[in-house]
Amino acid sequence: MKAVCVYCGSSSGVRPVYADAARAFGRALVAAGLTLVYGGGRVGLMGVIADEVMAVGGRAVGVIPELLVDKEVGHTGLSELHVVPDMHHRKKMMADLSDAFVAMPGGAGTLEELFEVYTWAQLGYHRKPVALYNIDSFYDPLIALLRHTVDEGFMQPAYFDALCVDSEPVELIERLRRHQPPVRDKWAPDAAK
Repeated sequence: MKAVCVYCGSSSGVRPVYADAARAFGRALVAAGLTLVYGGGRVGLMGVIADEVMAVGGRAVGVIPELLVDKEVGHTGLSELHVVPDMHHRKKMMADLSDAFVAMPGGAGTLEELFEVYTWAQLGYHRKPVALYNIDSFYDPLIALLRHTVDEGFMQPAYFDALCVDSEPVELIERLRRHQPPVRDKWAPDAAK
């Protein structure tokens, strides 16, 4: 594992705990020798984690669509900033550059990116770990909903169990390193069990 894609908010949230945890995760990535790949913004938690990675001597790679650069939210102080035509190109490039995916707190965009790579893992498009950085129990309601999808027969337990979840940055990185993707075939006859 060399690079971790982090999805997170273009806002910092209402409580300082989110920005503090983003900084801690940035430092943990650098300490582990990992490159940050993220959405290329200078605002919100995106800017916080990128600034921290750069401040402690790490490598931060941003991928941002032209539309957002034009709105002047692109981060100009990164190791690399790739400007792409649209969101589809952005998500593909971020996935291609990364060996793991982590969702920090964020809104609809963060959740959409998380669920796309989580679905891709279930379908076998990649075998990379997908994780929730569960800062101050932010993702507890989502975890409960996902557990409900298993209970109601809409997701295999193996795919629920494959989602790495932790609230501690160093431990989360270790979970990513230890990750073993499910070997079950999603379309096998007993897949609903």
